[in-house]
Amino acid sequence: MKIGFISLGCAKNLVDSEFVLGMLQASEVDIVHDPEEADIIFINTCGFIEAAREETIATIHEMHQYGKKLVVMGCYAERYRAQIMAQMPFIDHVIPLSDYPRLHQVLAKIFAPSHTTFFPLSYQRRLLTAGPYAPYVKISDGCDNRCTYCAIPLIRGPFRSRPEQEIIDECRWLISRGAKEINLVSQDTTRYGRDLSGGESIVRLLERICQMEGLFLVRLLYLYPEEISEDLLRLIELQPKIARYFDMPVQHIADSVLKRMHRRGSSVEISTLIDRIRSLMPDAVIRTTLIVGFPGESEADFRLLEDFVRETRFDRLGVFAYSPEEDTLAKDYPDQIDEETKSLRKERIMLLQKRISQENHRRQKNKVHSTLIEHYDPESKYYYGRSYAFAPDDVDGYIVFQSHKQHAIGDIVNVRITDTNAYDLLGNVQDEV
Repeated sequence: MKIGFISLGCAKNLVDSEFVLGMLQASEVDIVHDPEEADIIFINTCGFIEAAREETIATIHEMHQYGKKLVVMGCYAERYRAQIMAQMPFIDHVIPLSDYPRLHQVLAKIFAPSHTTFFPLSYQRRLLTAGPYAPYVKISDGCDNRCTYCAIPLIRGPFRSRPEQEIIDECRWLISRGAKEINLVSQDTTRYGRDLSGGESIVRLLERICQMEGLFLVRLLYLYPEEISEDLLRLIELQPKIARYFDMPVQHIADSVLKRMHRRGSSVEISTLIDRIRSLMPDAVIRTTLIVGFPGESEADFRLLEDFVRETRFDRLGVFAYSPEEDTLAKDYPDQIDEETKSLRKERIMLLQKRISQENHRRQKNKVHSTLIEHYDPESKYYYGRSYAFAPDDVDGYIVFQSHKQHAIGDIVNVRITDTNAYDLLGNVQDEV
């Protein structure tokens, strides 16, 4: 039996896909890259916003053209199972997230009457699709924040931390297989451990991970700004193994908009936090996401946001035009913004941030970055890698460099930056770390 597998959506969904792929591989199922070769095609879907749903539907229809059995799983399957079965009857099986704890039993039925034995999901069978050097580790699932624009609690359920020892064991397992960088992800990473009873916290988890031999870097992704404590800041400042990288979506800066979003923080608290981070760690990278065109966002609100971006000079910034999501409070708010206005506001922020990014990158000239090598292009003879300043999700870009020495993927080298563009830093190797 040959399986094709497509993973859509975020890094957290990718982790789920790697667990499922590991389960399939451990059951001696052949995994193929060409859909033409597959007997069954699995699609791990995303249903977060309208654009993600459109990609999911398009992918399902594209894979249907191959005439193979289709299995649809993941977030879209969880939220729209009834619609999928009614509107796309050509799909053979729909697996919602709620079935994951018994996925081995579900797959046994799908693959019947074969005698293949499937094992439960486990990190010890995880298939690392992007190589072993910088994997993601999911430390919790679900979310309790209930922002008025967000469907994640409706899809993934309430916030649930993984047991601390299970995370530690997975990190050790990954390092033993070559991981140099561990990227911790969840819907609300800073809240880790609050629902557990043994004193677990993101600070304690980080302290334990940093004790591991062979680890070059641990990175936190998806930090809720109001959950970033002074203890966490101090640990990141003092512990060299923790990336000085703050991925914290602030969404907006106008207090009236934040209130309608049900965000807990205020404009003053957000600005104070950013100032605090930069005073403690001038070399810290701050990444954020914004939503423009939220219902009731006035032109004055948007100008306030524009001024905030201009003054704050984020190192990385993504912007989304507000998407009304089913069953969320904001969908029924009055004063919805028209699509043209949302698009124009998004474009204005993106153009502003592009200029800021170019200026920020130019300041990196002559600085040295300890860089994890992830790719080599034999034609151009360029290496591609990342330092603490670049997350591994294809959003931040790369450090692109050449070297007179030959290096292996997974090596860590010092790269002096000689040139820049809007997305990448260019340089030359100084020496190996």
